[in-house]
Amino acid sequence: MYIQIVIWNLEKSDATVESLREYLRDYAVDAFSTLKGMRMKTWFADAEKGYWGAVYLWDGAKVGNPLSVSRAIELIGYPPTTTSVFAVEAIAEGVSVIESFKGVGRAFEEVSDTDAVGESA
Repeated sequence: MYIQIVIWNLEKSDATVESLREYLRDYAVDAFSTLKGMRMKTWFADAEKGYWGAVYLWDGAKVGNPLSVSRAIELIGYPPTTTSVFAVEAIAEGVSVIESFKGVGRAFEEVSDTDAVGESA
């Protein structure tokens, strides 16, 4: 298995973390759920510092083509600031109260302007 980490610095983009959350809710989560060879994708953000990114977990070295479903470059206006791929050395799954990742994350929550907890990933 392999992980891929993709990060954007949004300082030169008109896109914001808030606008990209809409993209997740309205399109990306469902679209990426159809990508062959991808075990999981987790999006993360730091709105205060202007970072947006994702971590993919791929079945093998021949990763799928995220660009086939992604609209992030179009919305942000430029390719990721950094992209890295690493071999997975080990995975541990903990005991969680969350049975499924469906609908989990800030993009699916109503967040008040004063709630800064969990903003950074």
